[in-house]
Amino acid sequence: MWTLPNILTMSRIFVIPVLVASFFMDQPLGSHVAFATFALAAITDFFDGYLARATGSVSKIGVFLDPIADKLMVAAVIVMVVFAGWVDGLHVIAAVIIMCRELLVSGLREFLAGAQVSVPVTMLAKWKTTVQMFALGALVWSEGAPEFGLPAHEIGIGLLWMAAILTLYTGIDYLRAGLKHMV
Repeated sequence: MWTLPNILTMSRIFVIPVLVASFFMDQPLGSHVAFATFALAAITDFFDGYLARATGSVSKIGVFLDPIADKLMVAAVIVMVVFAGWVDGLHVIAAVIIMCRELLVSGLREFLAGAQVSVPVTMLAKWKTTVQMFALGALVWSEGAPEFGLPAHEIGIGLLWMAAILTLYTGIDYLRAGLKHMV
């Protein structure tokens, strides 16, 4: 159970309080802490699966926890960037689209697991996740990156919309695949 991939997965859950707390710190320090924490967590998202497959240590707990850790981290960051006002106005729609898709796919996967049906992750869904991680990483750095002359907020908003579009497409894709098993 306590394999390196599982520890990396669990670390994404354990850093959520640090991410949330960073939004209550003085800025731009809090933004730097949020960015560093989120970036490390996003890197573990890549390495936990890679290491599990490479070492043949894919486990049931890892398969169970990995998507939960991802969704908890993404949800926490989305809530906090909206709370902080770094995503506001019409841009909140993109955040809501991403949150709704995450819930839809989670529910669909749970239903299909009960029917003993597996829905594989598509390459486009992996790209969606990558764009989403870059978007959220840029957004949590909204207050810190300008110190370095970087337009993180603008990049984050653009990537958030790109992720929302990919989210809609892949969510519909998953729903279509799942509906075949619901009727």
